[in-house]
Amino acid sequence: MTDSNQLLFFLSALGAFNGFILSLYFAVNAKKKIFADYFLSLLLLVLSIRIIKSVFFYFNPGLSNVFIQIGLSACVLIGPFLFLYLKSSTGEKQNWAKHVIPYLIAITVLGVFYPYVEHQAFWSCWIVNAIYLQWFIYIILSLKYIRPIVQKIKEKESLKKIDIWFLSIYLGVAFIWLAYTSARYTSYIVGALSFTFILYLIVLLLIFRSRNESTFFEEKEKYKNKEIDAEMLDLIGQKLSIIIEKELYLNPDFSLEEAAKELKVTKHILSQYVNEILGKSFSNLIKEYRIEKAKRLLETEKNFTIESLGYDSGFSSKSTFFTAFKKITGLTPAEYQKSYSI
Repeated sequence: MTDSNQLLFFLSALGAFNGFILSLYFAVNAKKKIFADYFLSLLLLVLSIRIIKSVFFYFNPGLSNVFIQIGLSACVLIGPFLFLYLKSSTGEKQNWAKHVIPYLIAITVLGVFYPYVEHQAFWSCWIVNAIYLQWFIYIILSLKYIRPIVQKIKEKESLKKIDIWFLSIYLGVAFIWLAYTSARYTSYIVGALSFTFILYLIVLLLIFRSRNESTFFEEKEKYKNKEIDAEMLDLIGQKLSIIIEKELYLNPDFSLEEAAKELKVTKHILSQYVNEILGKSFSNLIKEYRIEKAKRLLETEKNFTIESLGYDSGFSSKSTFFTAFKKITGLTPAEYQKSYSI
C-alpha cells in the first residue's frame, strides 16, 4: 500500500471507528437521558457499519461476501433512524416500530433466501438501488423537521445552536447519500471520507456545546436572571406602536436590529420583551403585523392579484405569504377575500 493509500485508509477508517465511539457515547454517556439520543446513537451505528464495509472493501476487494451483505443491509436503517431522530427531537408522538421492524424483517429475509454471496448481481442491480431509494425517501420525509430552520435562514433570523446541530446532522446524512449514489462518477471511497469529515464537524459542535455547558437538546435559559424593569416594559410597549404607525414591517428585510435602532433600545432588551412578554419570536410578531395589513388590503382592494397584495404587505415571496396567512388565520388569502365579497 502506497503512502497516499495508507493516509486514505487511516482517515476513512478512523472516521468509522470514531463513529462507533460516538454511537456508544450517545447511548450511554449523554448528560440527559432523552429518547432521541438512542435514535442518534443507532443512526451513527448503522452509518459506521456501512462506512467500515466501504473502507475494507475498497482496500481489500476480496472481503468476505457476508461482511459486504451486513454493510449493505445496515443502509436500510439509515433513513429511518434519521427521520425518527429528528421527529422525536420535536416531541411528536411516533410509532418507531413501523419504521424499523418491517425493514429489519425484509432485509433479513432477503439475506437468508437471497444471500449476497450467491446473488451478487441481484443485490447490485435491485436491492442496493432499492435501499438507496428508500434512504432518499426518508431524507425527503425528514425535511419536514428541517423546514422551520430553513425558514429562519430565509427570514434572516438568528439560529439557535440546536438548530445548527439538527441542520448539520441532516445535511451530513444527505451528503453521504449523495456521495454513495454518485460514487460511479467519482470514487467509492468518497462516502467514507465524507463521513469522516462530517463526523469531525459533529465532534466540533459537541465540544462547542459542552464548553457552553448546555446539553444537546436543551438551550440554556436565554434571559435567566435578566429581568426587565417595569419602566422599561412600559416604554417598549409604547414604542412598539411606532413599527405599526410607520409601517416599518412593509420592508421585507426589516430586522430585529433595525427595529431596536428605530425604537432606541438594545437588540437584546427588545428580543427579550418580544419573547417573554409577548410570547413569540420577533419574526412571528412582524408576520402578524403583515398579515393584519394583508387582511385590510384583501377586504378593500379587489382589482389587484392576491400575490401582489402579499408583496404590498411586506412579504418577500408568494409561498411565505400564503403559508403565514393560512397558519395565522386558518384560511388561505383567497378564502379570506371571498368571505368579504359575499
